[in-house]
Amino acid sequence: MIETSILIPTKNGAQDIDACLEAIFSQKGVGPLEVLVVDSGSTDATTEIARRYPVRLEQIAPEAFHHARTRNYAAGLAKGEILVFLSQDAIPASDRWLAAFTSDLKEPSIGAVYGRQLPKTESGLERRSAFAAMYGESRIVKMPMDGVGLGHKYYHFSNANSAIRRSVWEVTRFPEDLKVFEDVGIAKRILDSGWSIVYEPEAAVYHSHDFPLNILFRRYFDIGVVYQRLGIWDNRSRASLWADGWRGFQDKLSLLVKREATHDAGSSIVKDVGKFAAIQLGRNERILPRAVKKKLSLYGLFD
Repeated sequence: MIETSILIPTKNGAQDIDACLEAIFSQKGVGPLEVLVVDSGSTDATTEIARRYPVRLEQIAPEAFHHARTRNYAAGLAKGEILVFLSQDAIPASDRWLAAFTSDLKEPSIGAVYGRQLPKTESGLERRSAFAAMYGESRIVKMPMDGVGLGHKYYHFSNANSAIRRSVWEVTRFPEDLKVFEDVGIAKRILDSGWSIVYEPEAAVYHSHDFPLNILFRRYFDIGVVYQRLGIWDNRSRASLWADGWRGFQDKLSLLVKREATHDAGSSIVKDVGKFAAIQLGRNERILPRAVKKKLSLYGLFD
């Protein structure tokens, strides 16, 4: 019996997929597993590299890719009792990464686990700071119907590095009405249905993307829109978001005062201000003209 299925959507991931698969097949302390790669029209060597490993390769048309629908499709093909979702460029940081996931899911009340994401060495200060705030060193158990103390982090979840019990996925599934941030959508369904979610720092991967300000602004606009649609922007979420942002701002301002990493700190402060403004616009998108919203949305939420 296959215990774990690792599901990796790919497209033009030749730069990272070899390291990703090498790390997966080097894992220790886990039972039988399968690796399912779903490629949506790579034009580089992604599929060629994947075929060097004992994976199941499925190919779909580029236009068929949809963040939620494709993951539901892959999960439906998988045979494992634990479904691990991993980005093609998320590289497990140790040979105990998978064991950390499976260990947490031995507890029946836990429906899903997401792991730590470590910034890659070339990452800028904005990403390093954001990851430090969202992916700390301490394990967190998010209990159903109890977001006290966690604020905007309560429903946070990431498909870049996560595991969901099959029986839980069968009940909740990724919400296909969401174009993006379907991971937050399924996290809300899981918690609201009575299962716990664990943040497990031992299940760590190296994974980060530096975005230019214009892309970052539009991405965070969409975050504000989706969170508002899901009904999870309450007073505690807003307060904790402000508190985290203020701490990050102070840290970077201190670097500027000390004249340490001044260019990176200044750029990061500008990006943080842009992210905060974008989220507020997204939360209040109902007052914006549709033409403006279409321009602001990175993922075409108003097309």
